[in-house]
Order: sequence, then C-alpha cells, then structure tokens
Amino acid sequence: MANTYLTKTFGSAGTRTKYTISTWVKRANLGVTQCIFSAGTSANYVMGITFNGADDRLYWNSYSNAGASYDYFLDCTRRFRDTSAWYHIVCAFDSTQVTASNRMKIYINGVQETSFVTETYPSQDYAGYAFNNITHEIGQDVGNGSRFFSGSMSHYYGIDGLAYAPTVFGETDATDGMWKIKTSPTVTMGTNGFTILKDANTITDQSSNSNDWALGGGTLTSTQDNSDNNFATINPLDNYYFGGTFTNGNTTTASPSSTYAMCTSTLGMSSGKYYVEAKLQAGYPQLKFGITSRIANSTSDNMDYSGSTCFSGTGTLVLDNVTTALWGSTFAVGDIVGCALDMDNLRIYFSINGVWQNSANPSLGTGSETIVSPTGAIDRSRNCYFFSWSDNHASAGSTMEYNFGNGYFGTTAITSAGTNASGNGDFEYDVPTGFTALCTKGLNT
Repeated sequence: MANTYLTKTFGSAGTRTKYTISTWVKRANLGVTQCIFSAGTSANYVMGITFNGADDRLYWNSYSNAGASYDYFLDCTRRFRDTSAWYHIVCAFDSTQVTASNRMKIYINGVQETSFVTETYPSQDYAGYAFNNITHEIGQDVGNGSRFFSGSMSHYYGIDGLAYAPTVFGETDATDGMWKIKTSPTVTMGTNGFTILKDANTITDQSSNSNDWALGGGTLTSTQDNSDNNFATINPLDNYYFGGTFTNGNTTTASPSSTYAMCTSTLGMSSGKYYVEAKLQAGYPQLKFGITSRIANSTSDNMDYSGSTCFSGTGTLVLDNVTTALWGSTFAVGDIVGCALDMDNLRIYFSINGVWQNSANPSLGTGSETIVSPTGAIDRSRNCYFFSWSDNHASAGSTMEYNFGNGYFGTTAITSAGTNASGNGDFEYDVPTGFTALCTKGLNT
C-alpha cells in the first residue's frame, strides 16, 4: 500500500466526542513515519494515528495551532517491528468521560496499551477533527501530504458516536489462545461510520451508510494475505549485508550491485509440504533460490554453507556448499522458478515455468533431491527451514518477485491461476498434490 492512500470528506459533522477506529495492519517497511488514519484541514489543524519512523512506536495525537500545542498525545512505549504478523489496532475515543485516562484507549491484539512515552489526554467534552465534515485520509497524513503506510490493511471500521472495546472486533481463540478476527462484528455505525477493505480491496462502504471512500493516489492491490490467514513474505529484519530495497509488502527484493545479499521468508517450516514461486526480474546466474536453516544476518553471507539447499541460475544445485553437476535448465530474467518443499520426507523439487526439473513429479514423490540436514551452532532450529535466496558480489544486483500465494509478482497479477487443491493462495502454475502455500492455515493443515 506504499504511496497509496484513501480519502473522504463527510457531508456533515458527526459526534466528534466519541468514535472508534478498528483495523488490522501488516507492516512492511520499518523506520519510516507512516500514518494509518488522519483528519484535518492543514498541518496546523490535524489529528493522526501514526507509526513513528524514528523508533516504530505507535502514537495518536491532535494538534491545533490556535493553542500552539497538542490537544492530546498518546505515544506508546513499545515498538511495532514485527513484519511477519498482523496487528489489530483499536483506538477508542470518548472525551465525555470524567476520568482523563478513560478518554482515549489504544488496544493492540485485544490488550490495552498502558505504557506511554508521552501521555496527554484531551479536555472533557473535547470535540476533535475525526468524523467532522473535513478531509479524512487512510494511509497518509492530511497535514503532511506524505507519510504513506507501507504494508497491508484489512477490515477497516470507523465508528461514529461510540467507543467500542476490542472484543467487539476480535476474540481469543479457544484452541491456541491467539487473538483472531471477528469477520462480521455487531456494531452501530453512527452517521459517519463506515466499513471498508473487508472483502478484497473494496473501498465502497459495506455498512448501510454508503460512506464510500475514494482512491487518493497509488494503486490498491487485492491480496490473499489477511488477518484470518497470514501469508509468508520476505523478512526485512533477517537479511545479510543486503543494502537493497523491500517493496510490494516485502514480496519484491532488489539487491545492490557488487555485494553479497541474502534474505529469508518470515515463516519457517518444520513439517508439512509447501510451494512458492519466484520471478527473476533482473540478475545473473550466480543467484540462488531454495531453502536454508541458517539465520541470514549471521556470519555467513549467502546460501553456500551447511544447512542450505538451493537451485542456481546456472542449472546446478548447491548442497552444503557443494555444487552438483548440471541438475536442470538454466533460468534467466522473466522466468518463474517454483520450489516444492516436502518437510515430512525431507525432499525438495524445483521447476522453471511450470516444468519440474530432473524429470521430477512432486505429486508422486519422484525426481526429488534430499535436503541438507541443518547443522552448526547458529542454526535457528534443528529442523526448521525458510525459503530464501542469495546473490553474490560477482553479479550486478538482482530483483526477485515472490508469490507466496497472493497471486501477484510485484504489482502484476498472475496470467492464469493453476490448480490448488488446498485452497490456500493463487499461483501461476499448478500446485503439486498435497502441497500448499506457506501461510498460517497451511501450517495448521
């Protein structure tokens, strides 16, 4: 959603002393100031709910130049740096409360935030900018004209006139104790209330209010990755000497020229069968794609070491820092490389543009390669692997676009979806029988 934002100006003023913002977000880029909700008339008269670029804290504040000070300011102490998970954020505002600390409450995954770097509450009965008949923006700061949100958003609720608890929108799973979404909560929307981004990427209000939003800039992309089924991406916090860029919700990576680079997936695998596709947009034969059991930002600089099994652009396999004889065809810019990992039988398969190499058939378990056993003191887990890729310094940099099941390479949708019996994710080519996308539902199959 980087450089993409939504805008809405309500026709009349709402309650303004009571409201709730509830949304699920999955962060991508860190260290950059990013706004998830704002309302105002200028930089001097604006409120916002924002991730701070300096330290990735979440703050919720309002500024009025007339008083040359903040109307309110809650700045959470904790940092929000997990790019592998969905956060459920609820901001409940009720300035009619007698007790100041009850006038603003922030909840993350059902738990109220109580530790703040800055803690200033509004005066009683304060009527703020939110839900007034002025400009509102999602994914950008009204007063700044930038501060774009980078990542994904889902099930975005704006409630006018009521301050709801997080249990209205989510609940604790009875089996695993995790906070999970209620896809159809019972709420009273109020005059300016709205529900968007609930089904795919629709910005048409799905409540009865018809408070539709407009695309202010950028491009909205529908994604299979959502708060009910979290898909893997590439982990910007687990990379070695990368120095490049992560874009498109961390599904596109571009390494710099003349340097080593390595990245791993956000989710790991210790059992089950998984499939992923990667499209090479720029690069050279030194690039390697496969799995690793090692931490990328360790003392090792790429996948040429124990605990890695990968397929090279030269058509060879690299196993435990040993390059095999020619194992398949070479792949080049524009090719889609598939990887099927069978953790139940410790086997791996690679395809190029839908053709399985080494005459393999993952559905039948033939033509595979035995994966290298993880070894070494810095192994993350004895039998846990991550999809990964690496690029060495001899190349001029490479760009890889991963499809973990979202049905896109970068911002381009797949040409025609292959079959996928698991029902998890959309891929360009047929998913082998018994394999699934690397996502939370796939891990729990």
